[in-house]
Amino acid sequence: MAHDLVIRGGTVVDGTGSPALTADVAIDGDRVVEVGRVDGRGTREIDAEGRLVTPGFVDIHTHLDAQLAWDPIASSPCWHGVTSVVLGNCGVTFAPVAPGGAAFLAEMMESVEDIPAQSILDGLSWNWSTYGEYLDEIAGLPKGVNVGGMVGHCAVRLAAMGERSLDEAPATADDIAAMVPMVDEALAAGALGFSTSRTHLHTVPDGRHVPGTNATADELLAFAEVLKRRGGVFESAPRLIGRDDPGEDSNRDEIHMYGDISRLAGCNVTFGLTQVDRVPDLHLRVLDAVEAENANGARLRPQTTSRQIGILFGLSGRTPFDRTAGWRALRDLPLAEKVARLSDPLERATLVADADSTTDSFPFDWTAFHPLPNDPVRHDLGPDDSIAAEAARRGVSIGEAFVELALELDGRRLFTLPFLNQSLDEAIGMLQRPYVTLGLADAGAHAQQIMDASQPTFFLTHWVRDRGAFTIEEAIRKLTSDTADLFSIPDRGRLVPGAFADVNVIDLAGLALHYPEMAHDFPGGAGRWIQRADGYESTIVNGEVFMQAGEHTGSLVGQMIRG
Repeated sequence: MAHDLVIRGGTVVDGTGSPALTADVAIDGDRVVEVGRVDGRGTREIDAEGRLVTPGFVDIHTHLDAQLAWDPIASSPCWHGVTSVVLGNCGVTFAPVAPGGAAFLAEMMESVEDIPAQSILDGLSWNWSTYGEYLDEIAGLPKGVNVGGMVGHCAVRLAAMGERSLDEAPATADDIAAMVPMVDEALAAGALGFSTSRTHLHTVPDGRHVPGTNATADELLAFAEVLKRRGGVFESAPRLIGRDDPGEDSNRDEIHMYGDISRLAGCNVTFGLTQVDRVPDLHLRVLDAVEAENANGARLRPQTTSRQIGILFGLSGRTPFDRTAGWRALRDLPLAEKVARLSDPLERATLVADADSTTDSFPFDWTAFHPLPNDPVRHDLGPDDSIAAEAARRGVSIGEAFVELALELDGRRLFTLPFLNQSLDEAIGMLQRPYVTLGLADAGAHAQQIMDASQPTFFLTHWVRDRGAFTIEEAIRKLTSDTADLFSIPDRGRLVPGAFADVNVIDLAGLALHYPEMAHDFPGGAGRWIQRADGYESTIVNGEVFMQAGEHTGSLVGQMIRG
């Protein structure tokens, strides 16, 4: 009996946490049909001896809601073993949309997630009004990965309440009655859940908090009633307050409200949680509150990253000194021209002086501002790796050290300023708790600020292969079935007969991050950070080889994941 595809002799790590085994994997159509010894031949065969064979990775926290319209391969996640993505996080979505509301939603996405509004407006058709119609639009796009989405509170509130959605006053009973059918329509059409933003960090361009930030528990519990009927996950960008802020006790109230939502709806509730040096025990206090709620029947699943979240700086993007006139004049020049000017002694001296004139006024510590290593790319960086330490070693100022380092790699040397999960030990300590899931990679978001979509590769190299903090079985489970199950995504995240044939063939020894680079491939030429990797020999989506050694094969058979 011939199969469409047979992957021979690899080390199969099936995503369930079961022990790895040497086995073949047979695929017919878009499904796995055998795992074990496969006697039949394949129309196509892949020799996986000495390689890991895993399910495709499921990335639950992306903002690719617009990008998929012009980037069908969903980069950068596609270069890191991701075969399924979830859109609609943090309450910001493009549907439902009232007539004339597209520009506001695009501008809000830019304000919250640093995705250029004009690229969004130019790149999307906007041929929808309801969330279900938006899902139909995404379903009709050619795409290399599988895609599911949540309906966002910001869009729902704006469509129902207009300008009043931004007020701090509570929604009225009539307002809630107008919103509930929109959420019901979205879930009935296949949305994977409902998302909201409660953090005061998320604002619209005029500085007001995004719609829903100040929603009362009554409003959110009304949506939980819909989730109870329809099913789905509840996701939030939470409001967590540091110890020095007024209302610190409100953190436990916030987590208790999520517990009430979970118990009422019988659903999973997930939210982002990170360690921050400014309030070093905040995440621990939140986890204590989560454990108390879960012990009382809730299903709360915080998500965090496996590495620091840091802003990238460099000549190919932004620099810390762009607010000075000299550096601002460099901002829009081609990289080669920036390098030429910084290599000219007179211009360099002026720019160094400009930089040094501002170093004391920056709201961060230069001992936490690091040149990003390139061979290999690393994120386990401390004060001895900082630009302050490097300036001291070279006997130069911060500004001079920045210029010297920035000119390396033909001007492509980057710098990282970690601002969340600054302690890697604390980050991994969270992930070692069984109820904390791997998320927050933010693919598609913060286009010119961060590049965290490469998280799977860092996790597998730094924490699994090099540090042994997780077994390979547990690590793959966290990247696959754990995230798929959290969002009730059926038949994905496991390499078992009957599952969809989303598969990675990985050379673990050769797995390595490429250096981030700036691409100008958004509509209108807007820039974004991208990052590739070595070691993913084949990534298969729905039975077809999608990526081969980091290159797209042309296959675009990604499916819509509907709840």
